[in-house]
Amino acid sequence: MTLKRRQLLLSSAALLPLPGLALAQNKPVIRLLVGFPAGGATDAIARVVADRLPGLLGQPVIVDNKPGVGGRMAGDMLLAAPADGLTFMVAPNATPTFQMLVFKDQIKWNSLKDWVPVASFASYPLGMGVAANLGVSNAREFVQWVKKNPGKSSYGTPGLGGQNAFLGVQFAKAAGIDLPVTPYKGSPPMVTDLVGGHVPSAISLLDGMMPHHRAGKIRIIGVFTKERSPLMPEIPTFAEQGIDVTSGEGWTGIWARTGTPKAEVQRMEKAIQQVLQMPEVKEVMSQRLMVHPVFRSGAELDALQRAELAHWEPVIKSAGFKQE
Repeated sequence: MTLKRRQLLLSSAALLPLPGLALAQNKPVIRLLVGFPAGGATDAIARVVADRLPGLLGQPVIVDNKPGVGGRMAGDMLLAAPADGLTFMVAPNATPTFQMLVFKDQIKWNSLKDWVPVASFASYPLGMGVAANLGVSNAREFVQWVKKNPGKSSYGTPGLGGQNAFLGVQFAKAAGIDLPVTPYKGSPPMVTDLVGGHVPSAISLLDGMMPHHRAGKIRIIGVFTKERSPLMPEIPTFAEQGIDVTSGEGWTGIWARTGTPKAEVQRMEKAIQQVLQMPEVKEVMSQRLMVHPVFRSGAELDALQRAELAHWEPVIKSAGFKQE
């Protein structure tokens, strides 16, 4: 099947009435708060799932974008919402993990106390791309380039204080190099500068970089995960290349406010598990969004979040990062 035909079929499928939608119109609306702009990666992942929930839950489900401060505004709204099972929040791990660790004096909530983990439904590798004009093809060549070009090296990130930025800190330490950070207001301008050779390297999700990598306009030299991603098996891990940084898995999850009836939490958890078993959802996530559709239960999400907090806290403290 050609890419054009696949896109046409997906577009057509989106116009078909969902099972149970007529019944859903007479029931209260469920809101999925997303603390990032419409059209971004988290929003796109949330909508793939949300579009199929009404037919399983028997009531309308909408995505309510409340962008700002790394997802913090959506977290504030979840905290203020009634605990009635009608408001949930979809967020990447950067919100419950890095907002908690980096900006804990500025936030109103504690993600371990004020939110109930429902499920996680996508994971994805974070990786590093380098500009084509560097003439390097792997991590070791990039490290040598940095050493030979003092004062010229840096890595771009879509903002400060998040997983991307601290992966750069870990990478530089493991490789024994000086690699300053260049923050951007989001991934699109960062990728544009990387393609243009205005920033030598960048760390981010790979959905925005892979098309340029495959076109030869940039080079993705590695992913920060323990194993290669099935989404892009041709990209090696940094650990394979002798640079031991393996904490670069990103993921997207959903939370309810503490006090939400257990039955409502479990109902949403089960529905999300069912959505992720749909072939068309798997295809859209893996082929278009470049994320791996993987289900984790609420209990598994809770354990994952606690493990990440324990891992990143000493890294952030040793980096000496100052709040903006």
